[in-house]
Amino acid sequence: MMTWVIREPYTGEALGLIPSFLSEDDPRPAAEQFNERYVSGWKPMPGFTLETDGKLIRLRYPGDPPFRPIAVTMLRDEIVWLFEHEIVLIMKPDKSFEAARMD
Repeated sequence: MMTWVIREPYTGEALGLIPSFLSEDDPRPAAEQFNERYVSGWKPMPGFTLETDGKLIRLRYPGDPPFRPIAVTMLRDEIVWLFEHEIVLIMKPDKSFEAARMD
């Protein structure tokens, strides 16, 4: 099982089923694993922007308040964030990212 770092005030329950969709034993990237294992597949939503100052990270979508991070994990060279409202973000080593709602 992969290690997820959970941010306060959240608990492990906030992760839901998301951790079960990823496996370090599977050599494929996170998006491919989510696409196969999540019932609706991996469907990135355009329009998200990411703000970070090195300590704080926020995800924004036009017209919505910022989404706060709940938890983070690493899958080889990708960083996978879970944000409020079941938004999952996959960040590549070059800092490009995709985000999708996985509710």
